[in-house]
Amino acid sequence: MPETVLLERDGRVAIVTVNRPDKLNALSQQVRDDMLEVLAEIEKDDSIGAVVITGAGEKSFIAGADIGEFAGRSPLDQRDAMRSPRIFDAMATFPKPVIAMINGFCLGGGCELAASCDIRIASDKARFGQPEIKLGLIPGGGGTQRLPRLIGSGQAMRLILSGEMIDATEAQRIGLVEMIFPADELRAKTHELAAKIASFSPLTLRIAKESIRNSEKLPIEEGLAYERDLFCLCFSTEDKKEGVAAFLEKRPAAWTGR
Repeated sequence: MPETVLLERDGRVAIVTVNRPDKLNALSQQVRDDMLEVLAEIEKDDSIGAVVITGAGEKSFIAGADIGEFAGRSPLDQRDAMRSPRIFDAMATFPKPVIAMINGFCLGGGCELAASCDIRIASDKARFGQPEIKLGLIPGGGGTQRLPRLIGSGQAMRLILSGEMIDATEAQRIGLVEMIFPADELRAKTHELAAKIASFSPLTLRIAKESIRNSEKLPIEEGLAYERDLFCLCFSTEDKKEGVAAFLEKRPAAWTGR
């Protein structure tokens, strides 16, 4: 596995760690490529039911892009660097549940990556922001698109246009994070939720994610029809039959992912 991105397995949970603590885990091009490689491996591994993304060290989740790579780039150079597949899009469309475990600075591209995940859990020491405006730039990893959908256009405007940093409490208040824990409890609490999610049918989790993600794209009437169709589709699966039988027989379900 690449040294810039570490992968460990704990039961059915995969923990992916950006490993550049000396650079506050900045997203260099190498890190982005390595993350795509690790995600591709996880997607193929049926023993993994949920994924946790975090940063090495105690200071930073991901403190943004590696700004040193911007120097001297032309628009065409930058366009080439932003070629597909992009880590932000890969994270947003990943078929397995992904939790961002935010242990420190979550800025710029780091905030955009967190916004691409399904659930965000933060340390009480975490800090959030989109400081690109201070560089004469705008967010380029989905900040102007995913962030408004997550926290509303007004709050997204505030963060992006001011470049200000907010703490975990404020991030939770505006809907940027779902849960906050003391720093020394963050890993255990995050793993507890990830393991619970990973214990369910991988097929049903994937269908549920697909339905929720499409709520961001579809008008309510179309979204409700789409949900209904997926709900009915679940009735064709072995896991639905097993889940109902296990409930009626008062026993744990044995999921097969079929």
